[in-house]
Amino acid sequence: MTLAVNLAQGASNNVTFRNKIINGNMVINQRGFSGTPASLEYTLDRWRALMSTASSKFTVSQNAGSVTPPAGFINYLGVTSSSAYSVVAADQYGIQQWIEGYNIADLDWGTASAQPVTLSFWVRSSLTGTFGGSLGNSGGSRSYPFTFTISSANTWEQKSITVTGDTSGTWLTDNSRGLGVVFGLGVGSTLSGTAGSWSGNDYRSATGAVSVVGTNGATFYITGVQLEAGTTASPFEYRQYGTELALCQRYYFGNFYGQGGVCFDSATLPISLRMPVYMRAAPSFSLKSGSNVTTDVYGGGGTSSATIGFTDQFSPIAFRVSISQSSGGIRGVFFSITNDNIQVSAEL
Repeated sequence: MTLAVNLAQGASNNVTFRNKIINGNMVINQRGFSGTPASLEYTLDRWRALMSTASSKFTVSQNAGSVTPPAGFINYLGVTSSSAYSVVAADQYGIQQWIEGYNIADLDWGTASAQPVTLSFWVRSSLTGTFGGSLGNSGGSRSYPFTFTISSANTWEQKSITVTGDTSGTWLTDNSRGLGVVFGLGVGSTLSGTAGSWSGNDYRSATGAVSVVGTNGATFYITGVQLEAGTTASPFEYRQYGTELALCQRYYFGNFYGQGGVCFDSATLPISLRMPVYMRAAPSFSLKSGSNVTTDVYGGGGTSSATIGFTDQFSPIAFRVSISQSSGGIRGVFFSITNDNIQVSAEL
């Protein structure tokens, strides 16, 4: 069921952390993402792109098109179609967020006590008509396709969708994937289902929904996304920037500065890097680009460069890298990482 509502922004509410979506106001973009995402690549924090084998069909940017956001917001996630593409049966294009199982445990889904939820958001598109999306579990065995209508092109509209709690299926309540929320941008018939009811299939959108990727240059902008328990959409929950950033850093962190230590001669120096928050799980780590992290090697009357290598010693709160310098004979060398090229990820 789709309802158009008029929610006052900034209203006080005594219930905190009711919004199960993280970065729903699209303010955090640690990766600085702007461009064409690969399939399942994360763009703005917590939001990843669904992209079928026919890639490069849309771009994603924070505040794409530089339009004025709805009152009370300063950011939005902007999608722009890159071609006029006709989806085939198995195609799926969209934007998705996985909600961690711990954060949906109170919904009691998969039991007779399953609670309803309400999904609300602001949306703007150059297209009009009936758009689609879905809620689904990690196993792909339960999904709820939904629709919402955009009545006026290039105009922000607020939407609210109430979904009955699912009394069937398996809904994980640990640190793995609990609940997926998808906004469809062009989904084929195989992955589209009847809107408004639970299904035993892995649907990503509703049958007959508008395909954004079907029109070259079409836009789809969204912000103020909120998923909460209950049958009524409450005003968007504004969390402090530092709080929202920390919630995102549980899944991804990409800015290390000033780490260092002492090494003798040309030996390898292990450096422990501590994450700012306890991450969802032991993360993977990599370089954002290139093969090395530039460092400054101090000591012996000068500086030189060093290379970095990753070790297998890591945990949800810290990991180690090894830095090797080639200036033999220099003693008491201090290594200081001077850029932000290291990234760690515990994304769902």
